Amino acid sequence: MAWQVSLSNQARKFLRDLRDERLRGRIEEAIDALAVNPRPEGMKLLAASDGIHRVRIGDYRVLYAIRDAELLVLVVKIAHRREVYR
Repeated sequence: MAWQVSLSNQARKFLRDLRDERLRGRIEEAIDALAVNPRPEGMKLLAASDGIHRVRIGDYRVLYAIRDAELLVLVVKIAHRREVYR
Protein backbone atom coordinates (compact mmCIF):
# COMPACT_ATOMS: atom_id res chain seq x y z
CA MET A 1 0.00 0.00 0.00
CA ALA A 2 1.68 3.23 -1.17
CA TRP A 3 1.36 6.44 0.77
CA GLN A 4 1.09 9.84 -0.83
CA VAL A 5 3.90 12.24 0.13
CA SER A 6 3.25 15.97 0.08
CA LEU A 7 5.80 18.73 0.75
CA SER A 8 5.03 22.05 2.39
CA ASN A 9 6.07 25.19 0.54
CA GLN A 10 8.95 25.64 3.00
CA ALA A 11 10.26 22.10 2.37
CA ARG A 12 9.87 22.47 -1.39
CA LYS A 13 11.81 25.78 -1.31
CA PHE A 14 14.59 24.24 0.77
CA LEU A 15 15.09 21.44 -1.77
CA ARG A 16 14.91 23.83 -4.71
CA ASP A 17 17.55 26.15 -3.19
CA LEU A 18 19.90 23.39 -1.98
CA ARG A 19 23.08 23.59 -4.06
CA ASP A 20 24.65 20.30 -3.00
CA GLU A 21 23.27 17.86 -5.60
CA ARG A 22 24.44 14.79 -3.69
CA LEU A 23 22.77 15.92 -0.48
CA ARG A 24 19.59 16.83 -2.35
CA GLY A 25 19.54 13.33 -3.83
CA ARG A 26 19.93 11.71 -0.40
CA ILE A 27 17.11 13.82 1.05
CA GLU A 28 14.81 13.14 -1.90
CA GLU A 29 15.58 9.42 -1.61
CA ALA A 30 14.65 9.47 2.09
CA ILE A 31 11.41 11.34 1.33
CA ASP A 32 10.53 8.87 -1.44
CA ALA A 33 11.11 6.01 1.00
CA LEU A 34 8.42 7.50 3.27
CA ALA A 35 5.85 6.63 0.58
CA VAL A 36 6.63 2.96 1.17
CA ASN A 37 7.18 3.06 4.94
CA PRO A 38 6.27 6.27 6.80
CA ARG A 39 7.69 4.83 10.04
CA PRO A 40 11.20 3.70 9.05
CA GLU A 41 13.81 2.45 11.47
CA GLY A 42 15.50 5.44 13.09
CA MET A 43 12.37 7.60 12.91
CA LYS A 44 11.53 9.47 16.11
CA LEU A 45 8.33 11.08 17.31
CA LEU A 46 9.22 14.52 18.65
CA ALA A 47 8.20 14.90 22.28
CA ALA A 48 7.11 18.53 22.25
CA SER A 49 5.16 18.36 19.01
CA ASP A 50 1.72 17.40 17.79
CA GLY A 51 2.49 14.15 16.01
CA ILE A 52 5.57 15.38 14.15
CA HIS A 53 8.11 12.71 13.25
CA ARG A 54 11.77 13.13 12.38
CA VAL A 55 14.17 11.33 10.07
CA ARG A 56 17.90 12.07 10.04
CA ILE A 57 19.92 12.44 6.85
CA GLY A 58 23.45 13.26 7.97
CA ASP A 59 23.35 16.70 9.60
CA TYR A 60 19.92 17.41 8.13
CA ARG A 61 16.48 16.56 9.47
CA VAL A 62 13.17 15.94 7.71
CA LEU A 63 10.15 16.71 9.91
CA TYR A 64 6.83 15.24 8.83
CA ALA A 65 3.33 14.37 9.96
CA ILE A 66 1.57 11.09 9.24
CA ARG A 67 -2.14 11.06 8.49
CA ASP A 68 -3.11 7.39 8.65
CA ALA A 69 -6.75 7.86 7.65
CA GLU A 70 -5.74 9.57 4.39
CA LEU A 71 -2.55 7.53 3.74
CA LEU A 72 -0.71 10.86 3.60
CA VAL A 73 2.78 11.87 4.72
CA LEU A 74 3.14 15.65 4.96
CA VAL A 75 6.75 16.86 4.98
CA VAL A 76 6.61 20.00 7.09
CA LYS A 77 10.23 21.14 7.24
CA ILE A 78 13.71 20.21 6.05
CA ALA A 79 16.70 21.95 7.61
CA HIS A 80 20.14 21.59 9.16
CA ARG A 81 20.04 20.11 12.67
CA ARG A 82 21.01 23.40 14.35
CA GLU A 83 18.07 25.22 12.70
CA VAL A 84 15.29 22.65 12.29
CA TYR A 85 13.78 22.77 15.80
CA ARG A 86 13.46 26.57 15.98
